[in-house]
Amino acid sequence: MKKLNIFIVVAALLFGLHAAAQAQITEKPGFGKYAITGATIHTVTNGTIESGIILIDGNEISFVGKNAKITDDYARIDASGKHVYPGFIDGWTALGLVEVSAVAVTVDNQELGDFNPHMYAFTAFNPHSASVPVTRVSGVTTVLSAPSSGIIAGKAAVMDLWGYSPDSMAVAKSGALVMELPSSTGGGWWDDRSEEEIKKEYEQEIKEINDFFEKARFYDRMVSAYEGNPSGKTKPDHDPRMEAMREVLSGEVPVVIEVGREQEILEAIKWTESQEGLNVIFAGVEEGWRVAEEIAEAGIPVLTTTLYTPSRDYDNYQRPYQNPGLMAEAGVKVAIVSDDTENSRNAPFEAGYAAAYGLGKEEAIKALTINPAEIFGVDDKLGSLEAGKQANLFISDGDPLQPMTNIEQVFIKGYKIPMDSRHIQLYEEFLDRDAVSTEE
Repeated sequence: MKKLNIFIVVAALLFGLHAAAQAQITEKPGFGKYAITGATIHTVTNGTIESGIILIDGNEISFVGKNAKITDDYARIDASGKHVYPGFIDGWTALGLVEVSAVAVTVDNQELGDFNPHMYAFTAFNPHSASVPVTRVSGVTTVLSAPSSGIIAGKAAVMDLWGYSPDSMAVAKSGALVMELPSSTGGGWWDDRSEEEIKKEYEQEIKEINDFFEKARFYDRMVSAYEGNPSGKTKPDHDPRMEAMREVLSGEVPVVIEVGREQEILEAIKWTESQEGLNVIFAGVEEGWRVAEEIAEAGIPVLTTTLYTPSRDYDNYQRPYQNPGLMAEAGVKVAIVSDDTENSRNAPFEAGYAAAYGLGKEEAIKALTINPAEIFGVDDKLGSLEAGKQANLFISDGDPLQPMTNIEQVFIKGYKIPMDSRHIQLYEEFLDRDAVSTEE
């Protein structure tokens, strides 16, 4: 039996590796100078340009507008009747960290221990994952790839979806610290602890977190004092965990806290207010609509989805779809994410639900572009179509929030991406299943 189990695992690994390898056998990308002409350009930050021109020069956008002089060294792409959008950003996924969730050796988003701020998802990101090309040909050009374990899981990374190594794909290696606060509401009907026990455990876990942050602040003060005047002072012993917290305590790297229900959100806001200097983001926020004004008042942006079951039996089935719009209406900055790995490609369609249920198309597009770019501090490079920004964009034949729309071409960092993926290959393989004749 043991040998059979080993065989199954090995077979699954070989299949996964074969699938990943096959998904990467594509034409090489183009690179250089491109002129996209005649398109409806959705800049996101500067309105819409009809019959506009975008010039791509290497990695960057060099022009967005009309009446540009296009020299002969530009490869022209006629996009008349088409639409150009900034590349979408999925701000909450495990893409590149998980390949086959049922095979442990292909799952790299978890570490042992409760406090791991020194663990970087960037180092485990697999550029050759079969899910990467599947995602990017759907218009999602950048993701926040996040770890998931313990109280502080580690640092998530902002990654572009083209490259041969994590270094070549990283927009921000230290994109956000991922953590989870305890809940004082208990674990559901199966939780047989008394209210007193739940409260005691909650207070103990919060104390552990606060002690960890206080220790990190003390370490930061010691190191800062030494760096400011090292003469005559003993250099503090290096602590990788505490060192990784310094950029978090300064607010340079945001903290993503996963919350769901109303009470959890309110408790997280209260904890955040007790931690001066942190740049906090909430993820999940399924009941954000219940406390949208409190989230807005705290100035905390959110990463949320639309495809989930309401957390309470008596909630209207539309609440998950309405949640982003209700929070945005209250003044919360909203980014719509997939909260998935294999289906990171579906983030645009989740935004489509939100658009139809109150958020509106324009805000839904922002929730996939400039909003997550601003939330993660990469809006100087990504999130809109502007001269000087990184050339992450796509050409579509219609509304990209609709499943029937075709994404016809994708650019990432100025590379004209091959429009191929494992899903496309399988579609073409089984579209025509007739045998090939050997007769002359």
